Amino acid sequence: MEQTASSIGSQKFFLYARKSTDVEDKQARSIPDQIIELREFAKRENIEILEELIEKQSAKIPGRPVFNSMIERIEKDEACGILAWHPDRLARNSIDGGKIIYLVDTGKIKLLKFPQFWFDPTPQGKFMLTIAFGQSKYYVDSLSENTKRGLRQKALRGEFPSWAPVGYLNVIRDRRKTIMVDKKRAPIVKNALEMFATGDYRIMDIGSFLAKHGITTRKTKKGQGGKPIPSDQITYQILTNPFYYGHFRFKGEVYEGIHSPIITKKLWDMVQKVVKRRSKVITKERIHKPFMGLFRCGECGYMITAEMKKGFTYYRCTKKSKVIKCMQLFTREEDVDKQLSDELLTVSLRQDWADQMLQKLEGEEKDVAQSCQVFVQTKKDEIKLINAKLQRLLDSYLDEVIDRDAYLTKKSELLSLKKTLEEQIINFEQTQNAWLEPMKNWIMEATNVANIARGNNLDEKKVLALKIFGSNSTLRDRKVYCVALNQWSALRADPPTRDSVPRERLELSRPFRTTALKAALSTDSSTWAFGNLFYHRFWGVDISLIWVENSICNLENRTRAGLRDFFDGETQEKEIPCQAEH
Repeated sequence: MEQTASSIGSQKFFLYARKSTDVEDKQARSIPDQIIELREFAKRENIEILEELIEKQSAKIPGRPVFNSMIERIEKDEACGILAWHPDRLARNSIDGGKIIYLVDTGKIKLLKFPQFWFDPTPQGKFMLTIAFGQSKYYVDSLSENTKRGLRQKALRGEFPSWAPVGYLNVIRDRRKTIMVDKKRAPIVKNALEMFATGDYRIMDIGSFLAKHGITTRKTKKGQGGKPIPSDQITYQILTNPFYYGHFRFKGEVYEGIHSPIITKKLWDMVQKVVKRRSKVITKERIHKPFMGLFRCGECGYMITAEMKKGFTYYRCTKKSKVIKCMQLFTREEDVDKQLSDELLTVSLRQDWADQMLQKLEGEEKDVAQSCQVFVQTKKDEIKLINAKLQRLLDSYLDEVIDRDAYLTKKSELLSLKKTLEEQIINFEQTQNAWLEPMKNWIMEATNVANIARGNNLDEKKVLALKIFGSNSTLRDRKVYCVALNQWSALRADPPTRDSVPRERLELSRPFRTTALKAALSTDSSTWAFGNLFYHRFWGVDISLIWVENSICNLENRTRAGLRDFFDGETQEKEIPCQAEH
């Protein structure tokens, strides 16, 4: 049955235009172009438009607010027809498509007009409309499957198929999307992870640190955002994200990435241990007390805590002992700071000594070489074995020998082990000069002790004190007592190493040995490498004059014994013949 232009003109239509996204820079011309074409078509066909309705949402699933409102108004007989560019603008799912056909069946919708599609409310017309809706659904379903397939293949190639996390950038290079390190933000994220791995910082502290350096929530056009990242997002997006060491998660599965990692697997493992230990997110802001956890009570042996009184920070014993009735009093933070600074100054290294030691290290760096071929080959064989296991695991999964959960769990374990072995190879290949860098760092750190001790940064003093004195520092009778560890004890026992003004000049009259210094420097395995260097290399430098204090014989027994061990006895090192002059 044909309808004349006059009969169409007596009926009211809704003009409906839609695009699939609400992002302004995508499909930017879609809506305006549809409206222009539909207005011209309505003018030619003498169609009365009651209202123009615009929607920016996908029609793949039901629930479009503008579309649902239009249907409700049609059911109330406000209009009897819809004008759209194509049936796929109205529906790409079976529910919305079925609703329109039902309204046509009941007579609520008398006409549907499309510039590029013919429709009449006849059995043939409804059949063709059903086919058009079916094609629209097939298109979106097929597009979804093709997109998922592309994302899976991209993940298998090691390319992360999503937005890059904080510290990386999504870029287009040679017409291909890739992910690159953000040179500005990556060091900040790395520092945040290193801070959290120490166990001394809360998740809130990490959020504040990132916000201080400009890493906040994304700012929107409405002015929202720009605030510190919430704790739960920091945990999932940064602290537990394997992307930063070279792997990534996609659809619940871990893949090896081709992007550049910004941290090592070892650091990431340390962060995971701290995260697991801190399952509870702390939301209450606490007053910072820098020397907490540094001292023990010198009377009962329990930890020293801190509390605020009248605007000042006081340190006191926790007095948890059930055996000893501790009588220690409060100590002001300023007094603790001054005494700790004095203790740190006793282990500083003179600049002229540091310069000579660094000069000797520069010469040694050119000569040291060490082979690691056997170890590296062994690890490479293990990696080949893991790759073979991964392939067999994939084959077993494809042959349905194992289920998906078991496959994903075992794959994640094997990839993690493979990454650990690869890092071991890299680290071992670099160990031929591994002792040089720790030695240089220790020399520079020892030289910088005086600057930190005289500064006002209490946190730096605490970190340095823990490194030098360990956890054996005590507070008793409002006095700080510290015992230096390892190589630091050698500096503390020898006043000439510090920035002191010598009162006498002493030249050695006999050879000296370095056994005690070796023992001091090599108490634990982490300092053995540069402890070995210290007693084997530095004492071979041709230094004819060594400054010592005139009061050396009046030092307490342990200090004097430490010095005598350095300068007495036999040695296999280079001897420095000297004569004393007063």
